[in-house]
Amino acid sequence: MTRRSYQRLGEDARRNALLEATLDCLAEDGMAGASVRKIADRAGVSAGLIRHYFSSKDEMVHDAYAYLMGNLTGAAAESAHAASEGPAQALAHFIAANVMRPNLSSRKVSLWATFIGRVRAGARYAEIHRDSYREFLDLLETLIHPVLVQYDRPADPATCHGHAIALNGLIDGLWLEGSLEHGLYDPGRLPRIALSAAEGILRLPDDTLLRAVAP
Repeated sequence: MTRRSYQRLGEDARRNALLEATLDCLAEDGMAGASVRKIADRAGVSAGLIRHYFSSKDEMVHDAYAYLMGNLTGAAAESAHAASEGPAQALAHFIAANVMRPNLSSRKVSLWATFIGRVRAGARYAEIHRDSYREFLDLLETLIHPVLVQYDRPADPATCHGHAIALNGLIDGLWLEGSLEHGLYDPGRLPRIALSAAEGILRLPDDTLLRAVAP
């Protein structure tokens, strides 16, 4: 992106482009190597423009972490929203989207690992971590509840919350495994594995979620 084209972007798009450039530099150079100058060069802007949006490199990196996590949840939520046929379809598409591209990505899991290593040492990283996972769990609970009601399963808040925690663990594990690209199996299998396991966790009839995403 050239500096001229960048200047034509709206305020939100400019800020997001800077966050994307920050993530690119973090992925390539690590936390220490991703200087404000490198990020500015990557974005095709001046360092002064970066200071217009962020008071410090720390603030920019913190916001990049929140942006990364928000995009991961947002991409899956959009898939669920697009599946408007019913509750099972929405939940199934949400689960499957988390273990498929673009969420399934070696770059994204590498960035996640970079940030997660700082959660215990940095209060702001810990806050972002809590907020992003709370948002993910809340969304899962919202998707789980109508499915349990539809199939006459217990659907009280505590039960839905427990199921959301279990599905979050399932999704996180398969997302990490698939994104590592270790070549032990075809990552294309992961959506079916995730949906089958989710049916077991929620005690749904066999293939309830698998049928919901069938072409």
